[in-house]
Amino acid sequence: MTTKSIVFYEDRNFQGRSYECKGDTSDLHSFFSRCNSAKVKGGFWVLFERPNYMGYQYILVPGEYPDYHHWIGFNDCVRSCRLLRHVTGHLKLKLFERPNFDGQTWEVSESTPSIQERFLCREIHSCKVQEGPCVFFEHANYRGRQYLLEKGEYRRHTEWGAMHATVGSIRHITTDSLSQKWFQHTSKGGIKLVPNMDRMGKIFFYEDKNFQGRCFECSMDCPELSSRFSCCNSIRVESGAWVLYERPNFMGCQYILTKGEYPDYQHWMGISDSIRSCRTVRNHTGNFRIRLYERPDFQGQIMECNEDWPSLYDHFRHREVQSCNVLDGAWVFYEHPNFKGRQYLLERGEYRHFTDWSALHPTVGSIHRVQEI
Repeated sequence: MTTKSIVFYEDRNFQGRSYECKGDTSDLHSFFSRCNSAKVKGGFWVLFERPNYMGYQYILVPGEYPDYHHWIGFNDCVRSCRLLRHVTGHLKLKLFERPNFDGQTWEVSESTPSIQERFLCREIHSCKVQEGPCVFFEHANYRGRQYLLEKGEYRRHTEWGAMHATVGSIRHITTDSLSQKWFQHTSKGGIKLVPNMDRMGKIFFYEDKNFQGRCFECSMDCPELSSRFSCCNSIRVESGAWVLYERPNFMGCQYILTKGEYPDYQHWMGISDSIRSCRTVRNHTGNFRIRLYERPDFQGQIMECNEDWPSLYDHFRHREVQSCNVLDGAWVFYEHPNFKGRQYLLERGEYRHFTDWSALHPTVGSIHRVQEI
């Protein structure tokens, strides 16, 4: 029988002082001061940012995690952990529109990459997990803060540890992922490993212009980059498509980069050398199709597009897009014509209001497909 244990290391790449844990531990601070890498020898584990199973949660399956970015950590702080029990092969839960199991009800039996696309809702206020467990993610496509839900009833979102009721996606945890290393959506909707991490893309950040100075290589979503470099003046994208953010936790001005070299921040239309988080762009190959609407909630005049438009007004006869539906591919809205001004990434899904793609106003000057050359 496989021993269920996890080994924590203070430094990256399994260096420094280590501690092996074989059961639930409410306070890890006496064993190590920080956690920058971990090895899961067996079992599913939930790590918590604070003691007594509080704060941000991270769910780890068996495998090696050479730094905290590999478990999508916000920092090197792990203060408690517990072993996940009763992992079954089935998922069955009921989602409720309002607290205390009121309002509209939806049933889920498999992983769901977009709650908005499937149920046309953005908030879940209560739920009943009849078989599981599962993980609620703050954003679609299994991104953002994670919240573990095991078998039981949750009368309001605070009972699964969330600060608000927004649920973007749900992932089923199954034993199929044993002896794996990283998460991918399987045909059965479980958690499984991507054998080659390069499939997620690779990007290099340099502190100085022309690819000089300290360098950091990244191959996955990183919500906080300030510990890696103080400024970013040049970038090399080796593979994949990426969206960079001016602020941590995928906030602030966005810059969408595809494969190529960017010797200074003007080459990605940056307004400064501040890059504080980044993530890969999904669904950026294959077909492209988007519907634009004159008014919010998919009302008013409609225009469908499947190619780049340097001037939206030439095609749509409107300077504003109030809502849109991305049917295929990933797209970028630019504030001004000829692909200039602020950028906003739109991946597959529905956007009922321009604030849903993080814009301050509905003005769109041009649109561009995200394609890896």
